[in-house]
Amino acid sequence: MRNKTGIIILTAIISLLCIYFLSFTFKARNIQQEANAFATTNGKIDYKKRQTYLDSLWKQPVYDLGFTSFTYKEVKDKEINLGLDLQGGMHVTMEVSPVEILKAMSGNSNDPKFQEAIKRATEMQRTSTDKYTDLFYRAYQQVAPEGKLSRIFSTAANKGKISYESSNAEVMRVIDGEVEDAIGRSFEILRTRVDKFGVSNPNIQRLPGTGRIQIELPGVDNPERVRNLLSSAAKLEFAEVWEMQDLAAYLQQLDEYLVKTEADSPAVTAQNPAELPKDSTTLATAQSDTAKGATSLEEQLAGKNAAGADSTKADSLNSLQNQTRGLARYLTPTMYGLIANVNDTARVNSLLNRQEVKALFPSNVRFLWEVKAEKGTTGKDEFITLHAVKKSRDNKVAMEGDVISDARQDFSQTGQVEVNMQMNAAGSRKWKNLTASNIGKRIAIILDDNVYSAPTVQNEIPNGSSVISGNFTIEEAKDLANILKAGKLAAPTRIVEEAVVGPSLGQEAITQGLISMAAGLGMVVLFMLLYYGSGGMVANVALLFNIFFIIGILAQFSAVLTLPGIAGIVLTMGMAVDANVLIFERIKEELKNGRTLLKAIELGYDKAYSSIIDSNATTFLTGVILYVFGSGGVKGFAVTLMIGIVCSLFTAVFITRLIMEWVAKRKDAKEVTLTTFVSKNLFDSVQFDFVGNRNKAYVFSGIVIGIGILLMAFMGLNMGVDFKGGRSYVVAFDKAVAATEVRSALVDDFKNTGIEVKTYDGDDQLKITTSYLIDDESGQADKQVELALMQGLQQYQTLNPTIVSSSKVGATMADDIQDSSRNAVLLSLAVIFLYILIRFGKWQYSLGAVLALFHDVLFVMSAFAIARVFGLSFEIDQVFIAAMLTVVGYSINDTVVVFDRIREFASMATTKEELPSILNRAIGQTLSRTIMTSLVTLLVVLILLFFGGEVLRGFSFALTIGIIFGTYSSIFIASPVVLDFSKKKLTTKKPQTASAGVKS
Repeated sequence: MRNKTGIIILTAIISLLCIYFLSFTFKARNIQQEANAFATTNGKIDYKKRQTYLDSLWKQPVYDLGFTSFTYKEVKDKEINLGLDLQGGMHVTMEVSPVEILKAMSGNSNDPKFQEAIKRATEMQRTSTDKYTDLFYRAYQQVAPEGKLSRIFSTAANKGKISYESSNAEVMRVIDGEVEDAIGRSFEILRTRVDKFGVSNPNIQRLPGTGRIQIELPGVDNPERVRNLLSSAAKLEFAEVWEMQDLAAYLQQLDEYLVKTEADSPAVTAQNPAELPKDSTTLATAQSDTAKGATSLEEQLAGKNAAGADSTKADSLNSLQNQTRGLARYLTPTMYGLIANVNDTARVNSLLNRQEVKALFPSNVRFLWEVKAEKGTTGKDEFITLHAVKKSRDNKVAMEGDVISDARQDFSQTGQVEVNMQMNAAGSRKWKNLTASNIGKRIAIILDDNVYSAPTVQNEIPNGSSVISGNFTIEEAKDLANILKAGKLAAPTRIVEEAVVGPSLGQEAITQGLISMAAGLGMVVLFMLLYYGSGGMVANVALLFNIFFIIGILAQFSAVLTLPGIAGIVLTMGMAVDANVLIFERIKEELKNGRTLLKAIELGYDKAYSSIIDSNATTFLTGVILYVFGSGGVKGFAVTLMIGIVCSLFTAVFITRLIMEWVAKRKDAKEVTLTTFVSKNLFDSVQFDFVGNRNKAYVFSGIVIGIGILLMAFMGLNMGVDFKGGRSYVVAFDKAVAATEVRSALVDDFKNTGIEVKTYDGDDQLKITTSYLIDDESGQADKQVELALMQGLQQYQTLNPTIVSSSKVGATMADDIQDSSRNAVLLSLAVIFLYILIRFGKWQYSLGAVLALFHDVLFVMSAFAIARVFGLSFEIDQVFIAAMLTVVGYSINDTVVVFDRIREFASMATTKEELPSILNRAIGQTLSRTIMTSLVTLLVVLILLFFGGEVLRGFSFALTIGIIFGTYSSIFIASPVVLDFSKKKLTTKKPQTASAGVKS
């Protein structure tokens, strides 16, 4: 093998990178263990105390590598994160309701055609994945073929965008734009709210092509608080701001109070004002020039004093700035607010909530933080501003945000980024009075009790058209415009999918995953040693490298490890040996032909390249499709599967060859064995007419699939909430309970709607699924269903029933999941058809492969239906679809190996050799590889079936059936179909020189 040195160097580099990135995960785990020890009293962990410990380290250096150091936040950002199914937490998918946006844009029109179109579109949405606005337009055309939308939407709120003469197409463009803006606003609002939960590594993302937003909150222990906070309406306010010179006397009182109590306070590092961030924004009429504002806070202080501010008040602020005790230990007073280090915000909140501190300030002072922290001028720390805003006696602010009619990011004449804001008539009058009385002062823009901006008023604004300018980036200006528009249109969000996993269930999943990995690894290692002897030892070394690389690469991408992800690693262990088996079987063939060991190794690798590349490429393609169409744990499985395939290729093609050649050169050839007493001559005497018996195989498959289809038609499949919608709960009891008795107890409380109760990981846990209130996705309905559940379980109170996890999928979400799953399976079959066609050059190969895969899919579904007759009920959900696509990828892997050998024999065959003979020879010579790879993979899948836990039970069962009958279809379906659709003689493209591109 050429370039051995390069391969060794590359392996060393990859290994070092994996060690480096994995070290952050180990460091994070060590810190968390220290936090647990710190917060544990009498064997119980105080989670608040634990979080306080971790918060104190958030911005502190905790990992020193000599040449650089990392804070705890940076360490957490680089670690392998655990998914919700492994650590507990909450997953929520929210949908922005376009119905309310349409109603608001129409001025809540009572037009009967409009109302009927809204009603029809809402009904159509339940069975369609099209955009709601498209459905609305379609429905409107049905109820009013000649109707003009401009008659409905040419309201004051849409002035300048929609006129009475606008065409329907123009109106729909404006509506689509407003809906998209509403989704963007909701995303920004939710992102800010998510930050309030104080959880590590929260994840919020927009789902492309939908009006949905997906949120994951690891470790949250109060789902009701999450639901309330995420679903509540946004509150936009405008408030007058207490100028710091007016607040100086009260701050002096606070300083004196703190000096008196300083001896009992923990030490806080005083901040150097020179390190503080810069800030200045202004508010003016749209026609006026904006003030320049790029001065530092110190210059602003000096400027205010020079402009005639009370010198005594300014001197008080300056004296507070320069001291290192009292107030300055917490906050740095400036003319534009009180600035704190981000690490000290919890202490400041605690301080300001003290009754004796509240008594020091006027009753109309309300302290609010800015929404975003900024880097200091030195870049070492992050700082955040605390504003003091004014409130009235009835706790109201100067103006509410519902007066905003429009807001957009723009540029001034000098090219400065700014935000243009327009108010309605009522708002303009209030705004005129408010700005007139606050010239030279600031007005805070507040959303959900966070200050987004506090610009200084430059002049009275009489017409409600204002410009907010400052040191904005384009993105910041767009965000502020979105926030201002949050008060313009009602864009409520609703939870359409939800999952809550308790920490105890997460820990159980970790244990099951680790057991599965250890058992799977042990079985593969033992099998390879028993079957291939010293060659098996080499394969095992490559397998260990493979697992190490997979975990290391996951760490490099800061990936989220889920239970299906662990299943992907376990499955990869079985599939990783496939390339080695292909190579070893080729080497054994060359040794039987009298080659020397070194020559046999060279030829074995060269001849195996084509099969290895084709078989892994097709499996990788199904992994890509899984990633694109899947979500949550399915995505995690797809990621580990794809990484595992790439790592398997590298270790099998390069690392094992390096080791094999090194061993062959340094030892007596007799000591290097690829057979043992178990495998010697095992498949040598197999003589069977595979294609001649194809009709028997066709009949057998037809009977099994026919029975399955009949059972599915009359009994149906056990569809999970992913596909049918509904709510599901896992309830734990102190002792075993009978599922049938619990179901009977719940029937009345769930109003005789659909209900299923089954054991879940033991007789003391039940999974209860119901369609009660399935069409009501409101938070109130969630509470009602949970209350009905607990009322139904009243008779089991002595067994302490506890909900350890729950999930909800709305009806529209379930429809979308069904559609995306169906599309994923069909797309994978189409992609594989094209790949086989390109690689093998004949449509007969593609047809044979796809029919075999279609056979496998139907066989697995039939097996699920038949199993249900015998009391084994597995759910059909997203994880099942992941299993189906994995079966597709695995089965085509087998089929491609056989096809590759057919192609090889056909290219060398004389014209006298008939196609059936070629097919039988190809199947027979690859039989050992086919059986051995399937057997190894089946072993690890059986481990998943028995030790992987209830979440993976259906997944493992589907894979078990898929591997067994996928192997069967590769032999008895795929190749025979090629024969049935071909002429007696087969001419084919010669094997492509893929090995030349891979050979090192």
